[in-house]
Amino acid sequence: MTLACPAPHHEDGVVLLGHGAGGRLTAELLDTLVLPALEGPGGPLEDAAPLPGHPDLVISTDSFVVSPLFFPGGDIGSLAVHGTVNDLAMRGARPVALSVALIVEEGLPLARLRAVAESLGKAARDARVPVVTGDTKVVGRGAVDKIFINTTGVGQRRPGLRPSAAHARPGDAVLLSGPLGLHGITVLSSREGLGFDSDIRSDSRPLHHLVAALAPLGEHVHTLRDPTRGGLAAALNEIARDARVAIGIDESDIPVPGTVAAACDLLGLDPLTVANEGCLVAFVAPTAAEDALAALRSLPEGRDAARIGEVLPHGPAGRVVLRTLVGARRVVDMPLGELLPRIC
Repeated sequence: MTLACPAPHHEDGVVLLGHGAGGRLTAELLDTLVLPALEGPGGPLEDAAPLPGHPDLVISTDSFVVSPLFFPGGDIGSLAVHGTVNDLAMRGARPVALSVALIVEEGLPLARLRAVAESLGKAARDARVPVVTGDTKVVGRGAVDKIFINTTGVGQRRPGLRPSAAHARPGDAVLLSGPLGLHGITVLSSREGLGFDSDIRSDSRPLHHLVAALAPLGEHVHTLRDPTRGGLAAALNEIARDARVAIGIDESDIPVPGTVAAACDLLGLDPLTVANEGCLVAFVAPTAAEDALAALRSLPEGRDAARIGEVLPHGPAGRVVLRTLVGARRVVDMPLGELLPRIC
């Protein structure tokens, strides 16, 4: 007797928070509902995509629903700029222009809206990317949670830099530009009043300067990804899947701040699955690994860059394996959903 697995999508089902979390439920929603309806081009689902007919221009769009609106180290306004700038950067592009759409709940204090708008404007100016168009909508009380922001960005690819999730190769060094978990734990602590945010701040920041520092390495930079929703675990699983490679990482080499580790222990979270907004993962040719590390460490946002693993010469395609502190090995799975919803 053969037992059939249940279908991944049912017409009588409902959308869950986990469907927007960047893990397996998100992939299921995209593969079974969204992508078939859009009939878009195949291939890896990247952070940004080339504009048809203009391969040196890339476009990215993102929506931000973070709760609370303000948290140590950032807010929904600056986060909206950083997130879209970073998605462009992960395809090797410098930001050229942004659009901003605000969906505001009736009753939001104007002072609160002004603070968000001013922070967004400052973040755009600091990143040297102009906001060239936008839209504002106001909806009834309860229709959104205070304010949601959508940003779309256009970027110009840097010469010789064409990173893609599908380009990781056996032997590549896996580099991480900074510590894990700061954003996710800060936002969670602020939301729930846990007190951890008195000791840590979100790492929300633009990453295009780090990518500019890597640009001279050109074709030796194979893959770039910022581990946001689903954390490092989701980012590495996506790369392993799209490049059809196995990836090995070493727990002792992964920079996890003590406060983040303590919070994760207390809350039963894995730091590898906690969202980040200010670090990137780079897969580079082994001969360029030291130069890439030096380039990352030359900037303040990359001073804690570390080599955390490699693409394995053999192994099941799509698998990520962690060597633990005690020398054991465990498979790092793609997160099912988001343990920390409304994080970006």
